[in-house]
Order: sequence, then C-alpha cells, then structure tokens
Amino acid sequence: MEWIDTHCHLDEDAFTQDCADAVQRAVDAGVVAMVAIGITLDSCRRVLELTQRFPQVYAAVGLHPNYVSAAEPDDWKQIVELVKCPKVIGLGETGLDQYWDHSPLELQVDYFDRHLELSQQTGLPFIVHCRNAEEQVVTQLRRQASRSPLNGVMHAFCGSAETAAACLELGMYLSIGGMVTFKKNETLRQVAATIPLDRLLVETDAPYLAPTPFRGKRNEPAHVRLTAACLAELYGVSKEEIAGATTSNARRLFRLP
Repeated sequence: MEWIDTHCHLDEDAFTQDCADAVQRAVDAGVVAMVAIGITLDSCRRVLELTQRFPQVYAAVGLHPNYVSAAEPDDWKQIVELVKCPKVIGLGETGLDQYWDHSPLELQVDYFDRHLELSQQTGLPFIVHCRNAEEQVVTQLRRQASRSPLNGVMHAFCGSAETAAACLELGMYLSIGGMVTFKKNETLRQVAATIPLDRLLVETDAPYLAPTPFRGKRNEPAHVRLTAACLAELYGVSKEEIAGATTSNARRLFRLP
C-alpha cells in the first residue's frame, strides 16, 4: 500500500534531531510522499531545504493566519517568489483562526484572500487552516469561487456536517488527521464517513495530533496509516481501498507523480 501524508511540519524543532530517521520510517511504512507545510517565511525556507534533502518531501509555502501579524512588509512578495522553486506543490497553510488571538481577523482575511488569488493565478492548490471560523471561511471561499473555480483542501478537517457539505459543493477536498481516532470524537467520525472517497485525503499534521495509540506523543508521517485504518473501519472498506483512493486524490490535487 502507498500513502501520502498531505500535511506535516517536518521543519519544526521536534524533528531537529531525527528528521532523516522520521522520513525513513515513513518510507518504510509505505509513505511515498510527504507535503511539508510552511507557516512563516523562515519556515518556508526550511521546508524547501528539506525538499532538497529528501526525494519524498514536497513543499507548500505560505503564511499561517496566526503569524501574519508578525510578517514583515516584504514577506508576502518573497513567498510569491518561492512559489517558483522546484517541488513547491501547494500554498499555505492559510485560512482563519479565531481560537487564538495572535492576528487581527481583518489581517487574516486579507492574507487568506492573497493565498486564494495566488492559487487562481498559479494553479497551485491552497491549504486551509480553520479554527473557530467555519462560517467566515466558507463565506470567503464562496466569494472567491464566484470569480474562479477553487482548488484546495481543508486541512485537519473537524468541522460540522454543514461545513463539510459547503466545502464539497465548492469543489474542495477534505483532509482527515489523527483526531478522528480519538475516543470522544464520535461526531467527527460521523462527518468523516460522509466524505466521498474521491474527495478524501489523509494527513498527520506532525508533530502534532498523533493518532491513537500515540496520542500525546510526537506525531510523525509514518502514523498516517493509523488514521487511514480508522477511516477504513468508518467506511466499511479495506485499508487498501482507502490507500488507493487517498493517494490517487493527493496525486490529482497536488499534481504529484
């Protein structure tokens, strides 16, 4: 079986000592590609360095909503330039976060629009972070969709059935992470089971949100298969079918070989 971890943060300090080992464990587990996500300009530069070290690692570049208030005036221009680098296959992560109070909502909206417009200009898919902001995110996506078709994914989706339906209607993919394995997340499991197989992705968000039985420990890309195993049970299909569908979907969205 082949897997693609569509969202991980391999440049985080948690991987400083053993990034190469973590990548190798993922490869040994059948992970054929990992999308390393940038969250600041410096983070984007680090993930680009990782793409040069590891054939299986690809990059998404962008400014996370929690960090846009700390961005320098020239940072966005440099992000636009980084898009041209080899192995950049996505934009983000971007979106809206009203759980933390790190950046004013108006500024988050501005940068979200920038990522969406850059996606429409370049054809690169965008990666959406949404926390306590489902209605606002859907509104912004609908506004952009009225101008041009959307090409993106809701990362670590844990929203309502209504939000899932709205995103699917807009042509989005929904990516499920380790939270779906948590015992008390029955509502998320119910929503996840309604996602059409041809719109489903899997991710780790490593080093965060490790699936059961590793909850509370550092997550890593090899664990994507544990989340996928949970999804196979929810869908009533084999792990091979989940692997085939999610890997095909990721290749289509990110134009991976």
